[in-house]
Amino acid sequence: MNFVDRMVGVFFPEAGLRRRRARALLERAYEGAARTDGWRPRRAGASANTDHRADARELRIRARSLVKNVPYITHALRSLVSCTVGTGIEPRSLAKRGAEVLDTLWSQWVPQADADGIFDLYGLQAAAYHAMEQDGEVLIRRRVRRPGDALTVPLQVQLLEIDWLDSAKQGSASDGGQIINGIEYDLLGKPRAYWLFSAHPGEYQGRPLRIDSKPVPAADIIHLFRPSRPGQGRGITRLAPVIARARDLMLYEDAELQRKNLETRLGLVVSGDATQMSNPPDSFGQPAEGGDGKRTYGDLGVLPSGGITEVAPGLSMQQIEPKTSSDYAAYVKLQLHLIAAGIGVPYESMTGDMKEVNFSSARIRHIDFRRDCEQVQWLVLVPKLCMGLWRWFVDAAVLGGKVTQADYGVDWSTPRWDYVNPHQDVRAEADQIKSGLLSPSESLRRRGYKPDLVFAEMGRDLEKMRSSGALELMRLFMSSGQVPAAEPADTTEET
Repeated sequence: MNFVDRMVGVFFPEAGLRRRRARALLERAYEGAARTDGWRPRRAGASANTDHRADARELRIRARSLVKNVPYITHALRSLVSCTVGTGIEPRSLAKRGAEVLDTLWSQWVPQADADGIFDLYGLQAAAYHAMEQDGEVLIRRRVRRPGDALTVPLQVQLLEIDWLDSAKQGSASDGGQIINGIEYDLLGKPRAYWLFSAHPGEYQGRPLRIDSKPVPAADIIHLFRPSRPGQGRGITRLAPVIARARDLMLYEDAELQRKNLETRLGLVVSGDATQMSNPPDSFGQPAEGGDGKRTYGDLGVLPSGGITEVAPGLSMQQIEPKTSSDYAAYVKLQLHLIAAGIGVPYESMTGDMKEVNFSSARIRHIDFRRDCEQVQWLVLVPKLCMGLWRWFVDAAVLGGKVTQADYGVDWSTPRWDYVNPHQDVRAEADQIKSGLLSPSESLRRRGYKPDLVFAEMGRDLEKMRSSGALELMRLFMSSGQVPAAEPADTTEET
């Protein structure tokens, strides 16, 4: 209550009560919204693109440093890539005409797809996803080739780090659109062009390069990122929530390592006039030319192992004994759990620590992690990356005269997941097939096999077994439920 409220309450009690009730209604209902706790979020109310322009570059630089220098961060990203992309997300054409032709052309084009000649197409998928999670975003550029380049279809794709995009490019476009963080949008807010440098801005060839950015049509660019806010046009590294914590933990580990070094090596602090020592050694173990330097820097050299050192009168020595840290392992483990949760990978996958894992906990965490990976597969990678590559491929096949019309119908098969409990999981999958909830072809594709090849091989095997008579024998054993045991080897020695 302020002075006016108190005065109103003294002379007009009913009015004072009404004022107090009205003020109570203005108080915050959510404790989390109270401003008395000193919490002031940075850049409150800023748009996603404004936040990106201010922080994305620094976050990207720090995330790359962590991936280079922190083993468990490196392994966490590798685990994400191996579980989400694996050996590749493979297509199967659903075109009404020419589906088999497109599938054959695709398999022939896969090793030719990378314009830089480093990966095949599935390796490029893995590298693109790794860059997306590490940097927050990555670019894939279409490179149309000439018919004489001896390619299956006249197309290659180039993987570009997001540094190629001129993020400083801002302002209005010539025809009324706008440029935000290097991306040019039309009047409807749809990306129309990407302003790319002619070379990587961080490339150094004796001297920094002077390069300009030019617009590249959005139809020739796949901008792969995972938005987390409406209207977000650029991506933020997946490591953003844990960058500060991982760096602090790394510094703590380095400090603990230094403490261990001091603990295992004898160190002394000498007080008194060091110039009175007999031949005080310099930092290289040689007699010092003068005592002034020793007085200045305080370095009396190395204590020889097993040696006897003369100490001048008046000098006192104190041994350095750093205090031990009893909860180091528990603290580091807690921080690693928090970092793993922030990245979105199981703690065991990030660290390889399986001490406290049992079958039930591993299965539950495996199911959650699998759902997270499938969400990225079907909501990010398939619609943005895979479908974009497939459309380019079909257009190139039409341009090269391999097919007569563009039909983009396609089905995608993600990499298989290993069984946690093979016996129960196989039986559950077999029951799904029997009940019509899952087709045999889709089951094989989930395991990473091509159904047509498997069925053809099974047909050849059955034909061989039928011609040799082994099929009837197997039916007999399966109907009786007995499998013939191998005859025991004769171990008796001839006498």
